[in-house]
Amino acid sequence: MVLISIDDHVIEPPDMFDRHVPARWADQAPRLVTEDDGSQYWEFQGSRTGNAGLNAVVSWPPEEWGLDPASYAEMRPGAYDIHERVRDMNRNGILSSMCFPTFPGFSAGHLSRWRDEVSRVMIQAYNDWHIDEWASTYPGRFIPLALVPVWDPEWASDEIRRVAAKGCPAVTLPELPHVDGLPSYHDLDHWGPVFQALCDTSTVMCLHIGQGFQAIKMAPDAPIDNMIILATQVSTLAAQDLLWGPAMRAYPDLRIAWSEAGIGWIPFYLDRCDRHYTNQRWLRRDFGGRLPSEVFRDHSLACYVTDPVALKVRREIGIDIIAWECDYPHSDSIWPDAPEHVMKEMVGAGATDEEIDRITWRNTCRFFGLDPFAAIPREQATVGALRAEATDVDTSIRSRSEWARLYGERRAG
Repeated sequence: MVLISIDDHVIEPPDMFDRHVPARWADQAPRLVTEDDGSQYWEFQGSRTGNAGLNAVVSWPPEEWGLDPASYAEMRPGAYDIHERVRDMNRNGILSSMCFPTFPGFSAGHLSRWRDEVSRVMIQAYNDWHIDEWASTYPGRFIPLALVPVWDPEWASDEIRRVAAKGCPAVTLPELPHVDGLPSYHDLDHWGPVFQALCDTSTVMCLHIGQGFQAIKMAPDAPIDNMIILATQVSTLAAQDLLWGPAMRAYPDLRIAWSEAGIGWIPFYLDRCDRHYTNQRWLRRDFGGRLPSEVFRDHSLACYVTDPVALKVRREIGIDIIAWECDYPHSDSIWPDAPEHVMKEMVGAGATDEEIDRITWRNTCRFFGLDPFAAIPREQATVGALRAEATDVDTSIRSRSEWARLYGERRAG
């Protein structure tokens, strides 16, 4: 088995901006603030955001999971340390990983809040750190993913072209930009240049769940369970804007990855689209003589962590548009036994060896234009070969306080 995960996360190390912000902007760079009680926050332009506990719970006992801020000392080092991350990937049998940001927001929502030149500079600095340090330290182990200044289409297009020239095949954009006060994806005056830059550079547009939560008007006294369970439904709203709006039809080379959205929503949604299209002819929607489901599949790749029922209808979804993700180090992540979990679901769904290969790595490599064995030979890229390099990785469940104690010992040493 070969495993590639196209949705993981990095907890950005505290020094990430030090080497990438031009000197004239250095005093305005985001910085990590440690409070007297040990809690830590990123501060940027007078606003603070923390690393919530659910962002990095891998190796914690479940009773300690929560939304309270977590310090670096309390996290498993693989959350923020590139060398420990690769060791954890080896233990989990994962060849390559795409890591979404944490503190900046999945689609640069925190860095973009002020929509000014400072924000643009910090987005570029983040991208340079992510591409030149995080993703390049271990060739072949990471798929670079960049941010863009979404509030300005010219700046956004320029940044897409800049990072593409650095070898970055993907950017993360908001699911529903209109909930943040930006034009919706129906507005090609704003998004047209961005879509064109994506097409011109063969860059994938990744839409990670989370940014569009505001579109779900939940009961004021609803528990957090509602938000976590319903998060993937926002992807359906985003798909509607891009499929029934002009984007997918006006830009045939546009490629969209639905990140952490699961795949169970897709068969119902596409059946509903096709039924509506054929039944409501009076609306005269033009899909070029094709069904909406066919257009959607031409543009899409969707990934799942665990989806045993949907895998049973994988051929109806479209076997070529399904990929896998680990979601390390979040609360949904499967570590350190992802291969066993994946295989159990695949066998339960009756998947063939060829189908397993397509879902676990081939579809991803085709969609993102990757050669998975360019830096690492195939025989060294399998689950078994990677795990053989990680026999000393500690997989113990440890409390936050115990991780903090170990952190202190490492610092003292």
